[in-house]
Amino acid sequence: MNLPLVEIHCHIEGAAPPELVERLAAKYGADLDGTIENGRYVWSDFTEFLSCYDRASSVFRSGDDYRELTLTYFRDLAAQGAIYGEVFASPDHAAAMGISYGDLVDGIAAGMDDAKTESGIEGRILMTCVRHLGPKAAVAVAQIVADNPHPMVTGFGMGGDERAFTAADFAPAFTIARDAGLGLTSHAGEFGGPQSVIDTLDHLHVTRIGHGVRSIEDPVLVERLARDGIVLEVCPRSNMELDVYDEPSDHPLAALKAAGVKVTLNSDDPPFFHTSLAEDYAFAREHSGFSETDLLACSRTAIEAAFVDEDTRAKLLKRCTPSA
Repeated sequence: MNLPLVEIHCHIEGAAPPELVERLAAKYGADLDGTIENGRYVWSDFTEFLSCYDRASSVFRSGDDYRELTLTYFRDLAAQGAIYGEVFASPDHAAAMGISYGDLVDGIAAGMDDAKTESGIEGRILMTCVRHLGPKAAVAVAQIVADNPHPMVTGFGMGGDERAFTAADFAPAFTIARDAGLGLTSHAGEFGGPQSVIDTLDHLHVTRIGHGVRSIEDPVLVERLARDGIVLEVCPRSNMELDVYDEPSDHPLAALKAAGVKVTLNSDDPPFFHTSLAEDYAFAREHSGFSETDLLACSRTAIEAAFVDEDTRAKLLKRCTPSA
């Protein structure tokens, strides 16, 4: 059985292959300061990962750079068998490098269009605020997204260090995005524990949670997720690389699924975590006991939760069937 794969949690800057980052660094004369060694990103904990991510992101300095990055990533996704991908993009990272919001969107959208022409893969963009930059910066991002609608920008989310501030602090930004008709998701339940998921649901009113795996520590929360149909964007290999869990057998993916929670499989920042979307699907099969039918259900769940128009969703669901 050849499975159609679906990705709804990946940061576009975090999808950059080290060789692309090194090439652009040479082009711009940028100092990567130990970011990459022997073709691999270098970091040892979550705080260092965030710093490494920022340094690698700093080499993307034009809309054309983002176009190349996006095409590179979606070309790879399609080669793995993916039919759809959503990427998080950060206007704050782009602005720090002098890239306008319009150039950022146009560059990513152009890369998606190129990839679709090549392989048929669909893509959408979710704009994100960065939690540790604070609530005012989040409102600014939400407002520029709301004021500049684009057919490929269909969602709004929040990444960054979930240990910073409270979920309630970001309610104004998410209200702006919701009123603009954008789908909503936010990172929670990775380092912040189950309470971070509860707070995110209570104050940001998202339909999806980025990661959310530590929800398993609160049975009442798990029941709430299952009852309300909240979708978890699970990134198992990312969780392992960041030491959220010590052993693959400790990962709660199987337990969450067994409890009726809607789970999807995603790669997060694939080259940073030495993974790929296909490898995260393989993790679910090898370490969480997922059958081919279970994996296909993850793909269908991701499409059902995707921030797309209903016509596109219907077409994707038709493609999301196994082939011999």
